[in-house]
Amino acid sequence: MVFEPKYDGYRMLVFVHGGEVFLQSRNLRNLTRAFPEIAEAAAALGEDVVLDGEIVIHTGGRLDFSALQQRLTRHPATAAHLSVEQPATFIAFDMLEHQGTDMLTWPFVERRAAMESFFQGHALLTPWQLTPVTTDRDLAEQWLTEWAGLGVEGVVAKGAQQPYLPGQRRWFKIRARDTAEAIVGAVTGPVASPNTLLLGRHTRDGQLRLVTRTTPLPLALRNEIGPTLNQAGPGHPWWHMRLTVTWGSREPLAFTCVEPDLVVEFLGDTAIDSGRWRHPVKTQRPRTDLGPADITSFD
Repeated sequence: MVFEPKYDGYRMLVFVHGGEVFLQSRNLRNLTRAFPEIAEAAAALGEDVVLDGEIVIHTGGRLDFSALQQRLTRHPATAAHLSVEQPATFIAFDMLEHQGTDMLTWPFVERRAAMESFFQGHALLTPWQLTPVTTDRDLAEQWLTEWAGLGVEGVVAKGAQQPYLPGQRRWFKIRARDTAEAIVGAVTGPVASPNTLLLGRHTRDGQLRLVTRTTPLPLALRNEIGPTLNQAGPGHPWWHMRLTVTWGSREPLAFTCVEPDLVVEFLGDTAIDSGRWRHPVKTQRPRTDLGPADITSFD
């Protein structure tokens, strides 16, 4: 196995052919205008190549996923302005084609060697970056724990002799996770036996802000948590809040507000944007020894 860091960014393919450049997301979206600094750097390579990697933006010493999202929704002129203020970096982790040679069937270690030679031959610097790799499990575990605060979500494990398999999930993603606490502010499903929890934290001026939603609770936790909850009325701060079932969906999420009294401990990854967990978290246990005032404030 070969290990690489898992970055908090957008997966991207860089196509360069005959001087033309195309930047493509994992869901086939055209990102060329959103990241003009990468497109210009790719055009300057002067060789036909297809690279696979992650597009990231650094802010304040860590990766900034929200800055990436802003690029995708802005007018090309605004994206060009942001490319100067907050330039992106393309972190390459695979080479799929070079000068007409299809490398998909090559073992990963051979593709990696070819990509390292390509980077060295062009003396590539910013906005290019070659991801580190290791076969040392201890070093990979060190990345998993020590780099989490910088926006590295975990590590990816690949087979050293594995060919590139488009559209197939043959890499293993191991996310860095940690426990935290928040206040139950609403639930999906019946209050007496909730399906999922909507968790919040108070701002310094006392407003309850949504920070994450949990995965479905196991039956034992539903039976333990449900009897401690009390349904809230129209005075609840989330009474008029509107949420969708999933990110990017328009289907509204049906939930019931509860009195924000119960604190729970959860297990979440390091994908946190402005105080909110981007992915659902796993409920560990209720913390009846803690009250809402004991919880870290929303920041």
